[in-house]
Amino acid sequence: MPFRVFVTRPIPAEAIDRLIRAGCEVEVGPADRALSREELRRAVRDRDAVVCQLADRMDADILRAGRPRCRVFANCAAGFENFDLDAARSLGLWITNSPDALTETTADLAWALTLAAARRLGEGEREVRACRWSGWTFEGFLGQDVHGKTLGIIGFGRIGRGVARRAAGFAMRVIYVNRSEVAPDRRHGASPVPLDELLAVSDFISIHAPLTPQTRHLIDAAALRRMKPTVVLVNTARGAIIDEAALVEALRTGVIAAAGLDVYEHEPRLSPGLAELENVVLLPHIGSATLATRIGIAVGAVENVLAVLAGQRPPNPVVEPAPG
Repeated sequence: MPFRVFVTRPIPAEAIDRLIRAGCEVEVGPADRALSREELRRAVRDRDAVVCQLADRMDADILRAGRPRCRVFANCAAGFENFDLDAARSLGLWITNSPDALTETTADLAWALTLAAARRLGEGEREVRACRWSGWTFEGFLGQDVHGKTLGIIGFGRIGRGVARRAAGFAMRVIYVNRSEVAPDRRHGASPVPLDELLAVSDFISIHAPLTPQTRHLIDAAALRRMKPTVVLVNTARGAIIDEAALVEALRTGVIAAAGLDVYEHEPRLSPGLAELENVVLLPHIGSATLATRIGIAVGAVENVLAVLAGQRPPNPVVEPAPG
């Protein structure tokens, strides 16, 4: 009897074909959207494995619906905050992620946002596209230099270190905060500092931390007030790390100069007033959105599934069943 795998929404054909070649019976969700709780509950029943996305909220009730047959839930993402991990442990499930494929692509996008916000590219593009631009002026669209400035990185994992490597090309001083020690040979010239110091001295701040109870609203109104009024704040990690309402007020009143966001606290909804601000660049959560990277993420999730179904340890476990 073939293994039955449910994929919550369409993913690249390369990943689906890998499952089919391995002899799996594959069903893919009908639309590129998050399934409702009831749709998820029905879909995970009588499956051996589920390939899912960050937008799929895998709480205890959904995970329980997959048991006793389902053995693994494989996230097509580096993050895994959509899971009730304690429930997964108690149910003896494997939970996996795909952390490696998106590192360089997301670091690229963090730099795209940094440059766009610093040099007011969104404002300028809107002006030209609306035929409001009247020609070159000496003080038109004055932005901020990036080269030679201080970059503060919050979260110095794979993506944060990728951002630091790129900063060398801009001759920047790089500082960081991280929840664990980083070996000197992996710092790429960056220096660890306390969070308060990073907030106070950075010209640019780029967020790459996971969303945890400790990092939720890490950047609140008080943290924003500790920043330079010229700072550019970039977030390609998780929206709720920033108190978005506080950010709107800080951008509106000049507490900070600009921001670049690829993620949002109440995604896909924006906090009131955010979309009306000119000094923020807003992207639709495209940090990993290149064809090669999305293929890599999906294939990575599938490789996790196939390993578990073969009775092997998957390449990227987040939660694993207790021995025995």
